[in-house]
Amino acid sequence: MIKINKWLVVGLITSCHGIKGQLKVKSLTDFEERFLKPGIRWLQKEQETPTKIELTSGYQQPGKETFIIKLQGISTRSQAEQLKKYKILVKSDELPKLSKEEFHLLELINLEVKTLENDELKLIGKVINLENEKNNLLVIELIENQKKVLIPFVKAIVPLVDIEKNFLIINPPKGLLEL
Repeated sequence: MIKINKWLVVGLITSCHGIKGQLKVKSLTDFEERFLKPGIRWLQKEQETPTKIELTSGYQQPGKETFIIKLQGISTRSQAEQLKKYKILVKSDELPKLSKEEFHLLELINLEVKTLENDELKLIGKVINLENEKNNLLVIELIENQKKVLIPFVKAIVPLVDIEKNFLIINPPKGLLEL
């Protein structure tokens, strides 16, 4: 279970949509229902305390990873303008249950990063953050020089994630760690 904090950012309000207070949201989650299913969500401006708001409706823009949502009490374009760059959050205890092999991306933060060299595991760093712009990138801080490197989170490069034992193994292509 995620212990990092009690909030999970699931989307980012990027702009207004139309004149009736609808908002365009960039999804940062694999769970579309976060923007489709009415219910309580939380809004956060920068690092301020999140505020509760009700999602009344939403739909996905065809062929895109953006959603158009309607929030209770937001009925004009100027009200919607005020929410630009706000994050949409859910409480981390409201995360969907996953099967045994699945995990939430946030669970990767603070995992040790190891490589397999000559059949031996070598600790090289730890995951300190995630970058999610269409492709998931792990931000890894290397032990050797405290340098931060971006590693694509794909099976070929990250063949094993062991949440219970608190590590993952990377198989970086030559030169990736020197970038």
